[in-house]
Amino acid sequence: MSHSHYDEARVRRSFANQPFMATIGAVLTAVAPGEVEIEMPTAHGVRQQHGFVHGGVVGSLADSACGFAALSVAAPDSGVLTTEFKCNFLAPSVGEKLIARGSIIKAGRTLTLTEARIYGVAEGKERLCAHMTATIMTVQGRAGIAD
Repeated sequence: MSHSHYDEARVRRSFANQPFMATIGAVLTAVAPGEVEIEMPTAHGVRQQHGFVHGGVVGSLADSACGFAALSVAAPDSGVLTTEFKCNFLAPSVGEKLIARGSIIKAGRTLTLTEARIYGVAEGKERLCAHMTATIMTVQGRAGIAD
């Protein structure tokens, strides 16, 4: 996979301009070519009735990890949009925080296949709680509000 368009600053600007990530308390903690890491505290406001982080929030966190991984190598004059994803919930999303690690499986000119693994972190130990695969579409001339 070519990393010729890698621009960490662009990914960080775009993340900072996504209000929903701020709403759920998510922070972009690492960026590399084709990879990102996002952390989110498991605050009371994102939990469902059993005390687990709501699946919709877990899915949103995973979707953002996939999308920003794809954006990290996208051409400067383009943006990315999710066209499809599948999320498997493997264990309850619990702990002090969640970590989403997104990466590119295969980058193409128009479509990029990505994945994210979501871990619950309790007392310093990570437990895999969800896995997503997502197809991300490159959109020309739509670099996003951050650019």
